Amino acid sequence: MNTAEAPFLLVVEDVFPLNQGRLVRVTGRIERGRVRTADEVQIVGFGGGAITRVSRIDGCRQRAEEAHTGMNVGLLLPGATMEAIERGQVLAAPGSIGAHTAFDADIALLPEDQGGAELRTGGSLDFYIHAGAVRGIVTLPHGMHTLHPLHTATATITLERPVALERGRSFAFRRHGRAGGSGTVTRLLN
Repeated sequence: MNTAEAPFLLVVEDVFPLNQGRLVRVTGRIERGRVRTADEVQIVGFGGGAITRVSRIDGCRQRAEEAHTGMNVGLLLPGATMEAIERGQVLAAPGSIGAHTAFDADIALLPEDQGGAELRTGGSLDFYIHAGAVRGIVTLPHGMHTLHPLHTATATITLERPVALERGRSFAFRRHGRAGGSGTVTRLLN
């Protein structure tokens, strides 16, 4: 299935209240699918799950009835969602993606001169998934106590907050404010 035919997914980059809070403007890039005015969308991640309806689509500084993969857009949603939506969540076709706190991933550490440092089971990292950051704990494979810079491993990640995830999603991570490496989700655990 190509990205235009896949279920709608937009990463929330910014949220703005409009008209004294009666509307909320959510901006971001459509990663896949398409959305039309009056479509229902689900807020996924960080404890979200509410379903709301798109009131208006703004793309390329003008109103549009429809937007599709690759477009940067502003979607106007009912004001009641202002408290329920934040940067790093996604808007998606209802039921098309779930939020998870645990997953397996192939991770790769950067070289030392680029910020890579040894990583041990139980290490706490900041994971950058979509447009948001979430703290999480790494568990290395049984028998592996330390992962060294420039090495790779399959690890289990446990996040503090649920994030919209699916297999193949790439992410970056930082440790103590410094770039640490990157990874790709290979299996969802919850």
